[in-house]
Amino acid sequence: MIFRQLFDSASSTYTYLLGCSESHDAVIIDPVYEQHGRDAALIRELGLKLRYAIDTHVHADHVTGAWLMRRSLGAETVLSARYEVEDVDVPVDHGDVLAFGNASLAVRATPGHTNGCLTLVTNGQDMAFTGDCLMIRGAGRTDFQGGDEHQMWRSIREQIFTLPDDCLISVSYTHLRAH
Repeated sequence: MIFRQLFDSASSTYTYLLGCSESHDAVIIDPVYEQHGRDAALIRELGLKLRYAIDTHVHADHVTGAWLMRRSLGAETVLSARYEVEDVDVPVDHGDVLAFGNASLAVRATPGHTNGCLTLVTNGQDMAFTGDCLMIRGAGRTDFQGGDEHQMWRSIREQIFTLPDDCLISVSYTHLRAH
């Protein structure tokens, strides 16, 4: 599998690019609006066909670049159906699977930070992408609309901590900023 972790220092946000090494189909997880040029250039440089631009969650200060990936590279936008957003190509919920080439991501609903948060797990359960549900040395805020700390703890315990011990957990945001 092709794997790239990208970082936006202004927002402390991680973006992930995954690709099937055989078909070159790819997905991008939590693309940042301001980093669209960088991310699109990398996708082209690697010869990937972007199938999905996935947002693990949305709220007022999470400025997505997914729609730019749709417009410039033809990717389908993916977001939790629980948000009831109309202009999303692929609304997903718990148990759905997003296939790209010989790879796939299983969707796990992990509400708590917001009501539509998702964790995405590779088909071999060797990587999981938790968005803002679980972060480096912490968990996401619960004071956004739809946030609930008890629900988030259940999500972390039941959907993330049940993954195999050798599963690499990847987050989309770090509250640790370089000084």
